[in-house]
Order: sequence, then structure tokens, then C-alpha cells
Amino acid sequence: MSDVSPASSLSAGPAGRSGAKPVSFFEYWPGFVFYAPVALFWAFQTIRHRSVTLPALTNPRIEAGGICGESKNDILDLAGPEARRWIAPHVGITTPAHPGGDLAMAEAAMNEAGLTYPVVVKPDMSCNGAGVRLVEDGAALARYLTEFPRATRLQIQALVPHEGEAGIFYIREPGAARGRITSITLKYAPVVTGDGRARIRDLIEADPRLNAVSSLLLAKLGTEAARVPAAGERVRLVFVGNHCRGSTFKDGRHLITQELTDRIDAIARDIPDFHFGRFDLRYASASGLRRGEGFTIIEINGAGSEATHIWDPETSIVEAYRTQFFHYGAAFRIGAAMRARGVPRYGVRRLFQAWRRQKALMALYPAND
Repeated sequence: MSDVSPASSLSAGPAGRSGAKPVSFFEYWPGFVFYAPVALFWAFQTIRHRSVTLPALTNPRIEAGGICGESKNDILDLAGPEARRWIAPHVGITTPAHPGGDLAMAEAAMNEAGLTYPVVVKPDMSCNGAGVRLVEDGAALARYLTEFPRATRLQIQALVPHEGEAGIFYIREPGAARGRITSITLKYAPVVTGDGRARIRDLIEADPRLNAVSSLLLAKLGTEAARVPAAGERVRLVFVGNHCRGSTFKDGRHLITQELTDRIDAIARDIPDFHFGRFDLRYASASGLRRGEGFTIIEINGAGSEATHIWDPETSIVEAYRTQFFHYGAAFRIGAAMRARGVPRYGVRRLFQAWRRQKALMALYPAND
């Protein structure tokens, strides 16, 4: 990756390169099809280690190790002083049981945390970007809170201005002095640039990658798809950086350096008992990221996260499954080591209840950006 500014590199978009695949042939397979071999691998590890929930012990300070049902706020609040320097300012609030006073409560919490508009609001418990929205002002926040379920926790986070976005996967064996980065994914939000004549819909159809995922984008855009952007106007089609919602993921493992590894390792070791998971962050430049500088963490995910570089359209299905098996194998191995250290087992019923609670809440969240 050349060291151009994220704004200029993202405006062109990686999918527009000559010869680049717009999507991989398995990228949009139904989940039950793609993950069937992963489920079989999990079953094999279950028999081998005599526990189906062993990965829930990888990060014992996090609910279910981060498989599901974990709190975004609680994870970030585990961070010590070194890790906090790299995390976007945020505050957690719980909506009142009955409507009324939501905005005043939220803005009071924002003031106390030093947050100003625009901010990003997200459910405290969710996955795949569900319910995440960019909020520009008090009126927009009031609308979001009106749509949000009652007596439910959420997070208000400072908007990080860096346009570059990445996911960095980290693993540290229990007792080891150092961990390592096993994956970096560079995330490119779907963007079109206006010419003063074409509709957004036409610009999507003209881009191989965006046209391949147009059903996802057009359903989200609604009537906005008919707008004609001015010449040179960049239109970001979705806010949430998720390949399931149209973003392009590229393998960024060439950015792994000793400096970046040292930085991520220092952050991870300042989070008690954190051994396995992904740091989602925004960064200013590729060269800065290589040096372990110029980035801000927006989310930390545990054992339920995956090394998302597998969704690079250039990644083969063999590499995708090799990566999945390596990481899930590591999760079981770390869980076994934590069990040997005396960490109590995490029951199947408890895990199922956490998953069911998260699924029920996600059905109630407002639409994401």
C-alpha cells in the first residue's frame, strides 16, 4: 500500500483497480454454507478438549470471552492508562425505563466526558455494526434515543476524523511475555465521486465492486440513490465499515512491523487477561500505522471476532479456511491453558442465554448508517 493519504486512496476505492476481483466467489455465500466447515472444526476441537465453550475462557474478564453477549463499554473500561491513550473518548449510558429526559441525560453524560458533536452512537451489545449511527447534532441524537429500546445500555463515542480504517487481530499465549499480530484488514467504505451528471445509482452501477453489492447499497440509500452529486463531490454510501454492508476488505498484513506489534502488544497487555481478539481502529496514514502511530481504537472485540482479511476478494477459499482454523484452534488452545490455571468453566446454558439476549436486543435497535 502506497503512503497516500486515506482520503485520496479511499476516494478511488480498491475495487476500481484494473484486474481486481470485485468480490470473491464465496464472499456472499449464506453463513450456514461458509461456516459449515468451521462448525465441524469447532466440533473436532470440542471432542479433543472435552469442552464446547472453551474459547469463552480466552479473555476471562470479558463476558463469554467475547464470543457473544459482551459489553462494548465494559471491555473499553478494562483498559489501563497506557491502553486508554489509544482509545477514542466515549461514555456509556442507559436509556430510561420510560420515555422522557433521554436527550438531557445523554448530553449531560457527553459534557462530563468532554464529547462534542458529531459523535458515533452504538448499542453496548451488538455485532456486525447493528444499530451504529453517526449523529451530527442534538436533534439527530434525540431521534436515535427515541428509536432505541428502553432500559438498554448504549455507547456515545467521539468521531475519529481519520478516514483509514483497519482491524488488527492479536494473540498472546497465557504466560507469554509478548503477543503477536496475526492479521490486519484494511477497510474501504463504499464511496462514489460525482460528475455533476450521473445519479448515485448510475455511479454505483459503473463501479465493478459497488455494482456487485448494489442490492445492499440501494436498499439502504432509498430515494438518495436518485440524487445527482456535484462534480468532485465524494459520497460515502454507508458509515459502518462492514463487508456485509458493502465495504471492501483488503489484506493488510504487509503493514505488520515490529513497531506496530510492540504498540499493539503494549495496549493489549494493559487490558487485564486479554489474550485473543481484534482491535478495530482508524488511522491517519499507512506509514504512521507501520510505525505504531497515528491511530485511534474505536472497538475491542474478543473471542467472537475473526481475522477479517479473509474477505479480501483476492483471498482464496483455501487461505480463508486455513486462517479460520488457525484462529479457532488458538482460541481453544488458549482456553485450555486458562482452564489449567483455574479459570472456571463457562456453561453451555449460560452461553446460549447470552446469545439469545444479544439476538433479541439486536432486533430492536435502530437502523444503522
